[in-house]
Amino acid sequence: MQGVSPFIPTERKVEYLSLLMEVGFDVLDAGSFVSPRAVPQMADTPLVLSALPETETKVLAIVANERGCMEALDHGRADLIGFPFSISETFQQRNTGGGIEEGWRRLEQMSHAVEAAGKGMVVYLSMGFGNPYGDPWSPEHAAEWALRLHSELGVGRLALSDTVGAGRPDVIASVCAMVNQSAPLLEVGAHLHGRKEHAEALMAAAWRGGCRHFDGALGGWGGCPMAKDELVGNLPTEILMDAPPKWGGQKKQWNVEALEKAKGVLSRLF
Repeated sequence: MQGVSPFIPTERKVEYLSLLMEVGFDVLDAGSFVSPRAVPQMADTPLVLSALPETETKVLAIVANERGCMEALDHGRADLIGFPFSISETFQQRNTGGGIEEGWRRLEQMSHAVEAAGKGMVVYLSMGFGNPYGDPWSPEHAAEWALRLHSELGVGRLALSDTVGAGRPDVIASVCAMVNQSAPLLEVGAHLHGRKEHAEALMAAAWRGGCRHFDGALGGWGGCPMAKDELVGNLPTEILMDAPPKWGGQKKQWNVEALEKAKGVLSRLF
């Protein structure tokens, strides 16, 4: 929802996200504690999170700095705090208003606060599969940063993030495998963007590389408003929900009734 305008009424967000809380997902990214000037659509995140039902699904909230992190922790509803850490200096400046060095400092401070609050942390390694801005990038470069985050800052859960849809299946598989090999105790996931017709091939590549956590959005809606590319959305969650058995994984049972209701709300949401 973050890049959508006009503003979606709070009660409609709550209706949609509450249904998703019943479907059976492990985690729901339900809002962001960020500047309302930068992302107006997320200004009502505290109200939205307060209204969500308690289910087995964990609630995740995104933050961009220490202030947002403390607001999320003080609110208390989020089980997980997410922070985008880009290995692209250009995109880190664009996305959070500070470069890589500043992002590292912020993450170090936030990690301590999150641990003290008894919450979990997810770090999104942004530009993990390529860089359109001319900054240094290679699979080895991405793996080195992942290992540093794990060994020096104690990051336990990392989502390798494409952001602008730059990753090809061979690159995605290579990066995921390299990160998993360099930091075997790190929980490695994939946060991929791309066109719907490429979604299953991209997800399958991440699976081959050892990723077992995947982010998506119903219908492939959304994307990163800072990426400035309306064509590159999130990958459709529906494709992933039934795909793991094809790749050697287990089939998961879903609350189909809640899922269909959520799809119905989604068709009117935007």
